[in-house]
Amino acid sequence: MEFRIDPTSKVSLYKQLVSQVETAMHDGILKAGKQIPSMNELAAKLNISKETVKKAYGVLVNKNLIVPKQGKGFYAADLQKVGLPKVLAIFDKFSVYKQILFNAFAESLSGKAEVTIVNHNQSLDLLQYYLDNYLDSFDYYVVTPHFPLDPDSQARAVKQLSRIPNRKLIMLDHVLSGYTGNNYGAVYQDFENDIYDGLNQGIKAQRHISKLRVITLPTSLYGPCIRKGVDRFSKEHGVLVEYLNSAPKDINKGDTFLVLNSQRDAGLVSLTHAIHEAKLAIGDDVQIISYNESEMDELILGGLTTVSTDFALMGRMAADMIINRHMEKIHSPFRMNMRFTF
Repeated sequence: MEFRIDPTSKVSLYKQLVSQVETAMHDGILKAGKQIPSMNELAAKLNISKETVKKAYGVLVNKNLIVPKQGKGFYAADLQKVGLPKVLAIFDKFSVYKQILFNAFAESLSGKAEVTIVNHNQSLDLLQYYLDNYLDSFDYYVVTPHFPLDPDSQARAVKQLSRIPNRKLIMLDHVLSGYTGNNYGAVYQDFENDIYDGLNQGIKAQRHISKLRVITLPTSLYGPCIRKGVDRFSKEHGVLVEYLNSAPKDINKGDTFLVLNSQRDAGLVSLTHAIHEAKLAIGDDVQIISYNESEMDELILGGLTTVSTDFALMGRMAADMIINRHMEKIHSPFRMNMRFTF
């Protein structure tokens, strides 16, 4: 392999060397048993100090990625015999849906990787803290990059995730639009197009929607994206649409409600009470669709119709990238699960 350094980079020289060896090994360029240059040879070739190379090789030895042989030099280790990869999962919050996602991810990696999970709570300061302290400690970083959508916050999020070597990064549930790089992994939702396609599945199944009333909060992170998809759907099919912050008092026969996950619990309870007070029947007179699927939805209200990605599948697909050491960018399947309420 050919070593290169960038003296103008903010990444220290020894970390650049470590990253190049790791990448070359994972990409199959530096194969097991292949000798790498001696410390003196590499220092002279790159015109850097021997101490810098020594520090890099020391890190690689500690990670069991290269093996020193007395009097012979350093050799690339066999990745199949190296210890279990270490994975840091940096999730935004522990909702019921993220728990489904993480459980599937962790179960798929059971016995195949060591997984640590932390919570950034949509705080860029916390994300930076985790990377400041753990950037060189894990083989993979799995991040749900849900942060405020204003340009400054998004730029800062991109800057932080760009600190992680591409081949070590997997974005889950969302992809930052301003992020560049080719070798990272992602399993993501497309909030605008997903809700549009999900509602269209109802139309294709000959479910009639005359008026769609969407219950969400103004602070919902992806509410504006979902609204664009709903508006496209309503315009295409001539469906009246109304956006609400809570369950309305005026409920009419023929109404279809879409309850977003930010209002899932309290909003769904209030809506059910309001429908009963109007002496209307759920499923016959009034329809309900909930955003995001959980195990309880088959029981709620006799069977709650949902539009949702498959969070368990999302977790398994991310785990497969780590197991197979092969990064991909995959749009997670999104579908309508039709039940009694629709």
